[in-house]
Amino acid sequence: MSENAKLPPLPTGTFSERAVAWSKKNLFDGWFNTLLTLGSIAFLVWLIPPIVEWAIINATLAPSIEACAEATGACWGFVNANLRLILFGTYPFEEQWRPLLAMILLMGIICGSLGAVKYPGLRKAIIPMWVIGVPIIAILMWGGVFGLTYVQNSYWGGLPLTLILSSIGVIFAFPFGLLLALGRQSHMPAIKTVSVVYIEVIRGVPLITVLFMASVMFPLFLPDGVTIDKLLRAQIGIILFTAAYLAEVFRGGLQAVPRGQFEAGDSLALSYWQSMRLIILPQALRLVIPPTVNSFISMFKDTTLVVIIGLFDFLGTVKLALRSDPAWTKYYVEGYAFAAAIFFLICFSMAKYSAYLEKELRKGEQR
Repeated sequence: MSENAKLPPLPTGTFSERAVAWSKKNLFDGWFNTLLTLGSIAFLVWLIPPIVEWAIINATLAPSIEACAEATGACWGFVNANLRLILFGTYPFEEQWRPLLAMILLMGIICGSLGAVKYPGLRKAIIPMWVIGVPIIAILMWGGVFGLTYVQNSYWGGLPLTLILSSIGVIFAFPFGLLLALGRQSHMPAIKTVSVVYIEVIRGVPLITVLFMASVMFPLFLPDGVTIDKLLRAQIGIILFTAAYLAEVFRGGLQAVPRGQFEAGDSLALSYWQSMRLIILPQALRLVIPPTVNSFISMFKDTTLVVIIGLFDFLGTVKLALRSDPAWTKYYVEGYAFAAAIFFLICFSMAKYSAYLEKELRKGEQR
């Protein structure tokens, strides 16, 4: 750190004194901020008690229509009664321990990979975890070996399907988007033109169109007798769509790196790929962590669109549970609220990890 760099002053006083000082500075600084703060407090006081009363105090967990009809609050009994259908879709009931175990294993691999930032010892284990873990997950989901019953992926659904589509989408869309960004920055006209056309075309159409083309139109161009799995087509469509958006995010990061960093690579006689790997990309990717994670969150939520091609993701299985028994139909609010809570929990965790990653990578920088 340079001699002129100054660290921010350490907080002084007791916790209550610091809390009062923070409130005066951030909540009651001037009449307008004070009015906004008081209005927000009044709105929360008006909004939160009825929600708590409906969702918790007067709610019921009993998985029966009769109990829900008598309750004056939320009928969480709908979720309780249809939990396995919501979580695993139409996967064979007696085999649902397999997608549960696969989902736990996948989450463990993801958490282990993300934890490598804090625990450097895990970095060498990231590739082995994925190389070993992904085949195990595939065996658990498909079966057909080791005495496991074969289950077609048309029966996959629920939260495992959502996690698989989003995780595989991230793994492949990230490097593809990075190559597209480098291609758009290339001085070779052919590569640059192909990259620009691809990015602009894909970004110019909604994901639902891409999925529809992959499901309905693409098979029409295949030779007779040749078929491509519906789940694979949906996964490829998600990857291609997300990569185009990531390419623009990465291009912004590349343009934000000072020109002197590129010249530094040239002065060290590094090749193009060496310069990118050692100097440019580490800086560019660090700069675009927030928009990159934002794209991942968007892709995770966009997996709900696969329902249009006959795949029941997590939100799709909630709709399926509502249609499975007409008596449950009027409790759709509870079903969608449960799905929203799960989506929020996962997306919020991704956002918090993004903030943590930014903080960790900025340690040691000059202030």
